[in-house]
Amino acid sequence: MSKYDSKYLEDKLKKELQTEYVSVTDESDGCGGKFSAIIVTPAFNGKTLLQKHRLVNSTLAEELKEIHAFSQKSYTPEEWEKVKAQ
Repeated sequence: MSKYDSKYLEDKLKKELQTEYVSVTDESDGCGGKFSAIIVTPAFNGKTLLQKHRLVNSTLAEELKEIHAFSQKSYTPEEWEKVKAQ
């Protein structure tokens, strides 16, 4: 069981990446081992998908040592507006 929960991860991402929107879902029935996230921040502007994921993974480096699975959808604010419009 991980000591991390969705709120902790959201708060850390908000603080470290200055997100405009972030949503983290615990998909592990409460044990904290599997999370999915949607992350929207201007920090992703000009970055490739791999660079975005590396930025998030480095931000959560300590937490990911205990989390079994972490999937993310990482968007710039402009990309997020297009996704929401679909």
